[in-house]
Amino acid sequence: MSCSKEEIERKRLAAIQKRQTKLSSPNSPLRNLSISNTTQGSPSFTAQNINGRKLYHPYKKPEINDSENIPVTKVVSGTIYLISESRFEVNLSEFCVPLINIFKSLPSKCYDANTKLWNFSIDDYEQLISKVAPLAPHVVLGPLPAYVLKVIRENATDPNTIDLSPVEATLRNKLMPFQEDGVRFGIAHRGRCMIADDMGLGKTFQALAIASYYRHNWPLLIVTTSSMRDTWQNKVYELLPSVPLMNIATLSSGKDTQLVADKQTEVVIVSYKITTMHTDLLKSKHFGVIILDESHHLKSNKSQCTTALVRVCRGAARVLLLSGTPALSRPAELYTQLLLIDNKFFGSYTEYGKRYCAGRQTNFGWDMSGQSNLAELQILLQKKFLIRRTKEQVLTTLESKTRETVLLDDSLLQFSKEDQQELSQMADTWRTSRPADKQSALITYFNESARVKTPAICKYIKQVIKEEGVGKFLVFAHHRSVVRAVCAVLDDLSTRYICIDGHTPATTRADLVERFQHVSACRCAVLSLTAAGAGLTLTAANLVLFAELHWNPGMLTQAESRAHRIGSSGGVRVRYLLARNTADDFIWPMLQNKLDVLNNVGLSGDTFKDTAMTHQGNNNITQYLTSNHIKNKNDYIPGTNIRKNSLQCDIPRNNITETECPKNEDSFLEHDQDDDLLANMEL
Repeated sequence: MSCSKEEIERKRLAAIQKRQTKLSSPNSPLRNLSISNTTQGSPSFTAQNINGRKLYHPYKKPEINDSENIPVTKVVSGTIYLISESRFEVNLSEFCVPLINIFKSLPSKCYDANTKLWNFSIDDYEQLISKVAPLAPHVVLGPLPAYVLKVIRENATDPNTIDLSPVEATLRNKLMPFQEDGVRFGIAHRGRCMIADDMGLGKTFQALAIASYYRHNWPLLIVTTSSMRDTWQNKVYELLPSVPLMNIATLSSGKDTQLVADKQTEVVIVSYKITTMHTDLLKSKHFGVIILDESHHLKSNKSQCTTALVRVCRGAARVLLLSGTPALSRPAELYTQLLLIDNKFFGSYTEYGKRYCAGRQTNFGWDMSGQSNLAELQILLQKKFLIRRTKEQVLTTLESKTRETVLLDDSLLQFSKEDQQELSQMADTWRTSRPADKQSALITYFNESARVKTPAICKYIKQVIKEEGVGKFLVFAHHRSVVRAVCAVLDDLSTRYICIDGHTPATTRADLVERFQHVSACRCAVLSLTAAGAGLTLTAANLVLFAELHWNPGMLTQAESRAHRIGSSGGVRVRYLLARNTADDFIWPMLQNKLDVLNNVGLSGDTFKDTAMTHQGNNNITQYLTSNHIKNKNDYIPGTNIRKNSLQCDIPRNNITETECPKNEDSFLEHDQDDDLLANMEL
């Protein structure tokens, strides 16, 4: 029904009259509301307080009031985290005017135009929390954990005030200045910390110095890898001569249990594997000082070894962790190591994972494979748990290390049509797999890629042998088939080498390393990436070749440091041999992503992004050649291709050099003869 203009005006005036009648009533709640007419006769409502409430003109924008502008239909959440030791940042789920007004009221406010986030001084933290509290439950900010505030605010001991005179003089006099700083750091943290220096910077010296400082807390337990037990025993005997050799026990089997239990035994050395077999014995010994070498072996909180050492370390006054790569790829791997240092700091693994591993609950449990708040975690690690120095920071005289990637020649890859289809299917399987199945899919893909790459790898080794300027070099591989193929090529070229893999006895490793280091004719070391990538010093090499990759970047950087460490002379070149259309296409980018995470936590300074790319030289050879002769292993020194009777003076002793040794009929070819042989083989 339509109304004329006259009817509309009449109804409007009637409504106004009715409202005025209500206003004039003494019991009306609208009594104090004033109405004024505009020049056109239209009423304009102005805000008045009526029984504690406000009324507004229907077309007038209400006055801004923080307490009344809170979103009531959707909760605004936010997280607070440290970005430096003195400042914290707030990340909101969405824009919120009341919160922004509170932010602007704080004196230390700072807005980052790049991240579009606000950050403040830690001194304003309590003020921010108190101002935001009245906005609950519509606005919720996750506060800084109590342990973070405790670390930031506590007064730490100044390491420079610590006197190192209690450290045994023999060891103290051998410490470099940066190693003394590491020892003081450990003592300032009451002997419970991690020394995470770069590989090759003398973590063993620093750990034994801290243990010597706390001699009154002994007996001392040293947990290490099986291959390093003898090395640690020799270091203790060399650097701490006040400890009798008879008081140092190595627990390697059940026969040694009585010696370990003896009250006279001051130092016990054991491998990680053995700790799970003799946990009760070690716990009953009541060790006061414990050194955990290569502590990244404890990255899993579900492993038997971790469970056993948590029990053993529970009563120890001092716990020292040593690792050049504390986390091989993600922050979750740090938790169990930090737990051994302070088991009450983070509360629980779930709490740690939700804050620093982007922990989320799935149908299969908690997923802790991510990363979050890495800047805050780095601050906690540096102030509370660990000290880390790189070679570039402390060894200014050490030559640089350069990385290269070598793209293997496609024509040398052992590809058939079936191989190409199979590898393509494996790649698709890896891409489409669920996160829980990706690792197994990648390993399958990785294993098949090794077979395909082997001919090109062997051909490249031949090229390296002929390359000018290459002295001694290391070859790292993962699969035993690749290790054997590389050894076969070196046999064909009559190039002397040593080989260390998982089957090499721990007692012979030191002799093999000594031979490579001091025998000039021993030119190559063929090494298993997992069995020989840590704990060895092979500084005689100036070239490191990686025939295969590994999905943990820490494994690769540790292996690089076998040659690039204290004692090396000249620069070290590192070459990664990559092949197209293999698992390398996926592992190489994955390595860089994992390194980025570790860099954000301050646990790595490496990067593969600026690695130079080269190509393997093209040629017409599509098969690598191997000899048909059968080698009698009994004729050779174990772990080498050196005949037992070929060199009587391998390691110079009593000022007799190798050149003075008489030549044997079974000696290897000279370099020029070797080159001729190679040329004939290629023809």
